[in-house]
Amino acid sequence: MSVNFIGMVTTHKNSEIHPSVGPAIDTDYLLRFARAHEEAGFDRVLVPYHSNGPDAILTIAQVAAATRRIQLMLAHRPGFVAPTLAARQLATLDHFSGGRLGVHIISGGSDIEQRRDGDYLDHDQRYARTDEYLQILRQVWTADKPFDHQGAHYRFEQAFSEVKPLQQPQLPIFFGGASEAAIPVAGRHADVYALWGESLEQVRDLTGRVRAEAARHGREISFSVSFRPILAATEEQAWARAERILDETRRLRSGNGTRHPAYTGPQESEGARRLLAAAEKGDRVDKRLWTAIARETGARYNSTALVGTPEQVAEALLDYYDLGVTTFLIRGFDPLEDAIDYGRELIPRTRELVAQRLQQRAAEKQAA
Repeated sequence: MSVNFIGMVTTHKNSEIHPSVGPAIDTDYLLRFARAHEEAGFDRVLVPYHSNGPDAILTIAQVAAATRRIQLMLAHRPGFVAPTLAARQLATLDHFSGGRLGVHIISGGSDIEQRRDGDYLDHDQRYARTDEYLQILRQVWTADKPFDHQGAHYRFEQAFSEVKPLQQPQLPIFFGGASEAAIPVAGRHADVYALWGESLEQVRDLTGRVRAEAARHGREISFSVSFRPILAATEEQAWARAERILDETRRLRSGNGTRHPAYTGPQESEGARRLLAAAEKGDRVDKRLWTAIARETGARYNSTALVGTPEQVAEALLDYYDLGVTTFLIRGFDPLEDAIDYGRELIPRTRELVAQRLQQRAAEKQAA
C-alpha cells in the first residue's frame, strides 16, 4: 500500500487568511497553481465545487490541458445534471485528459447552499438520490446496449453512451459523507472514502464502520484524510505560524466584514459535527492535530491542521497510514506557496517513512 497525495486548486487566490478579491477567475493563477502541484510531486489535484463559483467541470478541463502527468479529481454534486448526461461528460473528459480523471461525489452538507441551485431535498434524501445516481453512472459506463430505468429520482428510456471511460471499466469514485444515511452509499459505491482531518480515534472508528459496510457488498475500499499542514523549520516556529493564521482568520471575520462563502448558513454535515467533537478535546489533539480553525469557522470544510516540522508532520501522517489511510488531501493557508513547500520536504519524507514501514512489515511477515 503506497501513499498518495492530493492537492486542491482554485481559480483565484483565497483562504481563511486571503480573502477573495478581484475577478472570480484568474486563469494565470489557476494554471500556475495546477503546474506547481505537478512539479511538487502530488499524485492528484482536486477542483472543488461551490454553488456560487466557477463551473468545476470547465475548470478541470483547463487544468487537464495545462498539465501532463498529474491525476485529476472533479468535485461533483448529484442532482443538477441528469446522470446519463453526466456519465457521457465524465467519460469524454477522461479521454481528453488521457485517462487521468477521478470523481469526488458530494451529496451536499448545507440546505441553504443546495437551494441556491434549486435543490430542495433534505439531507437523507440527497444521499438516497446519490445512491441511485451512482448506480446509473456505473451502468451507463459499462452497458453494451441501451437500457431503461425507473427509480425514485430518475426515469429514462433507452439510455446508452457510445463513449466509455478510458479507464476501464469506470472512473475511480471518491466519496464523502459520514452520516448514517451516507455510509451505506459509500459501502456500495466508493473506491476511496474521504474523511476530513479527525483524531486518530475518530478515524479508526469511522474507517472501521465504512470498511465493514463495503465488506457486506463483497467490496474493498481505500481511505483518504484531509489536512491543512502548517510547516516551519522548528516546532516552535510552526506553532507560532499557526497562531498567526488563527489571529488573521479572526481579524478578517470580525474586522472588515469579509467572510468566506462557507461561513454562511447552518451546517447539516455530520463531518462538521465530527470535527467540532474533536475540537471539544482542545486545540491540540493527538501529536499534531490542531483544531482551532475548525472551531473558529464552525468546521464547515476541511479545516484541521497538522503542525510541526516536515519530519514531525510526516510522522503524524504515518500514524494515519498505520490505520489504513493511503491517501492524504493536503492544502495550505497560503495555497500556492504551501503546495510548493509540501513538495520540498513533506511529501518526499512521508513517502520515505511509508517505504520503511512497508519494508518493516515485509521483514516481519517473512520472519513469521
